[in-house]
Amino acid sequence: MDTSMLIEMVGYLGSMLVVVSMLMSSVIKLRVINTIGSGIFCAYALIIHSYPTALMNLFLVAINIYNLVKLNKKDQSYDLVDAKSDDGLLSYILDYYRLDIEKFFPGFSGENLEADRAYMVCCNGDPAGVMLAKEREKGVMDVTLDYSVPAYRDCSVGSYLYSKLPAKGIHTLVYSREESKAHTAYLEKMGFVREKGAYVKKIV
Repeated sequence: MDTSMLIEMVGYLGSMLVVVSMLMSSVIKLRVINTIGSGIFCAYALIIHSYPTALMNLFLVAINIYNLVKLNKKDQSYDLVDAKSDDGLLSYILDYYRLDIEKFFPGFSGENLEADRAYMVCCNGDPAGVMLAKEREKGVMDVTLDYSVPAYRDCSVGSYLYSKLPAKGIHTLVYSREESKAHTAYLEKMGFVREKGAYVKKIV
């Protein structure tokens, strides 16, 4: 394989990554993959002496890095909102994301709206996550739903939510329902421990 062919492959790789990034539902993944693709394409443009193209991609890399830093600090702009199971906005969000919710919570159904506690996490006014739970005993909540919308699916919503729950008198979360592999991975990443057929997290 000659040098020109290798250079062309670098260009195609950069282009492909930029296109793939546009398919990501997660803003974080979109920015990361787009940064890598733009960086590779910038290098390709420099090699072929296409300086305007290189400059454009360099700006894209800078913009992506800037936004990734902002996203990494976005917990500062989160707000925790107490909701009710019959809240109109809550019902709308659960219905709007119903198919996506079912992927992570196979056992989720309308009965879960009868929750003792319902919390919504918002980012700059936009709904980012929902938690529904029933009180098992004082301070111990049986979680029926802990869902983040695709754009905020980077664990930051959960981290923010769990940091605020102790002020609500909650010290332990228990998830004992049917879980998907994706949600199991999330629970383990967030520090839940398997105990007697359920996942448990002490948050105090």
